[in-house]
Amino acid sequence: MSDIVPVISATGLFTPSESVSNAELVESFNTYVERFNAANAAEIAAGEVEALQPSSVEFIEKASGIKSRHVMAKAPLLDPEIMAPRWSERADEELSVLAEMGVKAAKQALNAAQRDPKDVDAVLCAASNMQRPYPAMAIEIQAALGIDGFGFDMNVACSSATFGIQTAADYIRAGHARSVLVVSPEICTGHNNMRNRDSHFIFGDVATAVLVEAKDIAPYPHWEIVGTRLKTVFSNNIRNNFGFLNCATPETIGTPDKLFVQEGRKVFKEVVPMVSAMIVEEAERLGIDPVGLRRLWLHQANAGMNRLIAQRVLGHEANEDESPTVLDTYGNTSSAGSIIAFNLHNADLDVGDTGVICSFGAGYSAGTVFVRKVA
Repeated sequence: MSDIVPVISATGLFTPSESVSNAELVESFNTYVERFNAANAAEIAAGEVEALQPSSVEFIEKASGIKSRHVMAKAPLLDPEIMAPRWSERADEELSVLAEMGVKAAKQALNAAQRDPKDVDAVLCAASNMQRPYPAMAIEIQAALGIDGFGFDMNVACSSATFGIQTAADYIRAGHARSVLVVSPEICTGHNNMRNRDSHFIFGDVATAVLVEAKDIAPYPHWEIVGTRLKTVFSNNIRNNFGFLNCATPETIGTPDKLFVQEGRKVFKEVVPMVSAMIVEEAERLGIDPVGLRRLWLHQANAGMNRLIAQRVLGHEANEDESPTVLDTYGNTSSAGSIIAFNLHNADLDVGDTGVICSFGAGYSAGTVFVRKVA
């Protein structure tokens, strides 16, 4: 067993400048609904087509806890004729949109740790919404930063970042690297069905970065990675069927199952107990009293899920200090959510305080990273 201790040296966060409020989103969605129902009035009257139901700000906030979300392309997203992100296609020689986001978050993490890119050994692009199959987004980010090492992409849906952190920590422990960037750029609005009342409000866009390093080179303060645990259980309850093998005909492109689909109630019922038990069991394995965890940085998908998970772990209903929320202003940002929460809500903790970064989502996949603050 290696005695090299991996730590989180720093994090970075890129937030798009544009944001969309629930009111703006509802206006766009309801305009689409009105147009659809008017265009299909005869078929609806004959019972051949089901009329669409409008959305509301109250419905969105009650269902999710989301009030707004940051996006990379606001105007086309709110256009009832488009309702998807759009931007000019870039030449192969230009930095791709996803890589640009990742580089901005990575530079923040490097600056926070006062680390030169030449001292970084690897880049892992851990995200659920990759811009292309290859070349790897990680290698493009690596090149843009000027890092001499290696990089690769990994996709474990909403748990990609925590899976990436454990992978980076394992490289550190094994001596294969001393400094690893885990970058999670997410343009979640690109895979969301903005014409579905139950999910048109869920996602936002963002990018995060986590610098994982050997403790002996890390700046102070930093966060010792006390232990990690990963878990996957196959489920169709969250799915996206888009891909170049099964999306080859005009008839199939753009159909609902090629976008984000989920059975929300089933996900809630199955994931909450799985994740709660996983956190408690791993804490006990590490000799940590779960009730004594100072902070839970949970995946930001649904406010109700987070409340219940935190309650089962801590033994009481968690307050905002114990389980901070960024879901209300960022929306669901897939793998980046728990890292945003950690990035924005860790500076106030004291030396010796222990917390857990936890993600969960499609797969099902779940990951925990237990960390302790070191002066």
